[in-house]
Amino acid sequence: MNTDNQRQTLGLYVHFPWCIRKCPYCDFNSHAVTGELPEDAYVVQLLRDLDDDLALLDSPPPLTSMFLGGGTPSLFTAASMDTLLTGIQQRLPFDPAIEITLEANPGTTDYEKFSGYVDVGINRLSIGVQSFNNQQLTALGRIHSADEAQRAFTVARQAGFTNINIDLMHGLPGQSVAAAMSDLQQAIELGPEHVSWYQLTIEPNTSFYNKPPVLPDDDQLWEIYSTGLTRLAAAGYSRYEVSAFSQRGKPGAHNLNYWQFGDYLGIGAGAHGKLSTQNLRQRTTKTRVPKDYLNAPNRRLLPIKADSLQLEFLMNGLRLNEGFSWHTYEQRTGLPRASLDRFIAKGEPKGLLISSTEGLRATDMGIQFLNDVLLLVD
Repeated sequence: MNTDNQRQTLGLYVHFPWCIRKCPYCDFNSHAVTGELPEDAYVVQLLRDLDDDLALLDSPPPLTSMFLGGGTPSLFTAASMDTLLTGIQQRLPFDPAIEITLEANPGTTDYEKFSGYVDVGINRLSIGVQSFNNQQLTALGRIHSADEAQRAFTVARQAGFTNINIDLMHGLPGQSVAAAMSDLQQAIELGPEHVSWYQLTIEPNTSFYNKPPVLPDDDQLWEIYSTGLTRLAAAGYSRYEVSAFSQRGKPGAHNLNYWQFGDYLGIGAGAHGKLSTQNLRQRTTKTRVPKDYLNAPNRRLLPIKADSLQLEFLMNGLRLNEGFSWHTYEQRTGLPRASLDRFIAKGEPKGLLISSTEGLRATDMGIQFLNDVLLLVD
């Protein structure tokens, strides 16, 4: 699989900030629903937000990917999604092969809703399972059961989704290697096209940070990780990024665009975007509080400083198994290939990096210790 994207890409991230309840590990901009969900008003504001961002671009290329994330986007009806997607397409041309992903919580969906999403053009689903163990789901604050997670996947298939990702965590409170492998095996047996399998981390501003659960020790975490990699590979899932595994030809286009330092618009409460012109690369941010966003997005423009540009690119590009090409590096940072000479000279002798005439990638050890690799950046 060649993950290096030579053509100009533009993604769109749409944030939906509401959930049934806030999970104790979640540090995303999500808020428990109180009262009636303001679907119509929020969609109107999303399109106004998009209009404001498009004014920053002279002639945007066709949209190659869209990610409807949250929060819990599947709280919104298919009718609201239809209004949103129609409004977006009126403003931006869609690439014929556009990937449109919706995040879904198994506790907020059914056949009718999934079928409606397919009908309005959503062609990829990301189901937030996290675990197939009911005790773990309770500890994680999830609103669904293991049976509901299995049922959500089956119903999504019946509704017509042919490209499904399962989000699954490992390194959960008190989790054994056997329990982690049971979770992973149940995901594999469902046959999703993609698995996002990542370790639970305790983030600031979460309930788990204030009252940390007891997590597996480092030796257990390593055994879970290494055993899981072997199991996924044996089942035909290729790891193309630190925690992303896909069947052949099914990597997530939207996240690939992030990791390749491509441009993307970000609309919705708390959304971030990244946009480039010939001489300027900048990030956009929107106000986080939903009720404030409904009044005005209050966009902020944050130029990416020259002294951090290289590090930001490497933080993304070296997450990919195949790394990045020199063409992509020069095109998307505006920096010459030679600007990485000192970094490579430090990392290659340590067995962390491999450079070639085509590009640069991290070794298996480099990916495992990516934070240490990034410390080598001047």
